[in-house]
Amino acid sequence: MKISRTTIMAAALASLSLAAWAQSPTSTPPPAPSPQTAPSAISNTPASPSAAQNPSDADSGASDAVPTIRTTTNEVNVVFTVTDKHGKRITDLKQADFSIVDDSKPPSEIRSFHAETNLPLQVGLLVDASSSVRDRFKFEQESAVEFLNQTIRPRYDSAFVVGFDVVPEVTQDFTDNTDMLANGIHALRPGGGTALYDALYFACRDKLLKAPKNTPVRRAIILLSDGEDNQSHVTREEAIEMAQRAEAIVYTISTNVSGTKGPGDKVLERIADATGGKPFFPFQIRDVSNAFAEIQDELRSQYAVSYKPADFKADGHYRTIEIVARDQKTFRVRARRGYYAPSASPSSSDLQTIR
Repeated sequence: MKISRTTIMAAALASLSLAAWAQSPTSTPPPAPSPQTAPSAISNTPASPSAAQNPSDADSGASDAVPTIRTTTNEVNVVFTVTDKHGKRITDLKQADFSIVDDSKPPSEIRSFHAETNLPLQVGLLVDASSSVRDRFKFEQESAVEFLNQTIRPRYDSAFVVGFDVVPEVTQDFTDNTDMLANGIHALRPGGGTALYDALYFACRDKLLKAPKNTPVRRAIILLSDGEDNQSHVTREEAIEMAQRAEAIVYTISTNVSGTKGPGDKVLERIADATGGKPFFPFQIRDVSNAFAEIQDELRSQYAVSYKPADFKADGHYRTIEIVARDQKTFRVRARRGYYAPSASPSSSDLQTIR
């Protein structure tokens, strides 16, 4: 069959028009990856309006459309606490009082810095309900109820409750209703083994990472446990990694009543230290409520910084964060130690399923 030159030219023009349409900003973009498939401590924000297509270009027709390249800005957000050498919180320092290093290099740009006491909270309360914590379980429940009553502000903050022994169980999902949260805490019943790492992994992956984050928020996990794990499918470091991906600060409250720190307490210290939180060891039962009160005060007395890393690559690798006060003899900074850069094609091994 003989094909005319006119037919060939018409087909070529149609192909070019289709390609121009596909690259146009008006074409429908692919759906964004869900937090479960691409968890990250980096938020990707749109480019400035200057990168958008000039409206007058649209009048010239599809055949004259020019592909527009859109870029994204990789921005790291870190919430941190500053204390003096006696442990007293310091809340009046400025950006110039700190030095920030990301993956051994200063950031290319500091986007914002402020003392932040009013960001909305997303809080997860994880309570060890294994048989090893029976002794003062009821008192800890009441202390947790009081903490949430004092901390969660209606229509602003939200929290959820997870009890765990062999498996994590959500007894109250995200809500700002403190009565419902109290019911979730009272629904906890001790018994069984301990899968601490699984519970932390689950709370960060399935709750915090999937929670809406339309505006900046502070994410925190309050973990009550003796730190002893004998049932988890994931390791301690995998649980810590998931907390870092969720940008969650983990505060640990030990339920150890022996009067001396044990192996489980060292686990709780490691988890808190890696995420910028703080471990508490209330060996006396009356000190449990004091630990909750200190966490509440700290959540309202923190700094927040956003910056653009230098030489950033979306390769899924772990990047370290170091924030120090320039006057290190006087001030101490407590912040998460790092984050995982997003990956263009995360492997299936990035996330495990807790069964």
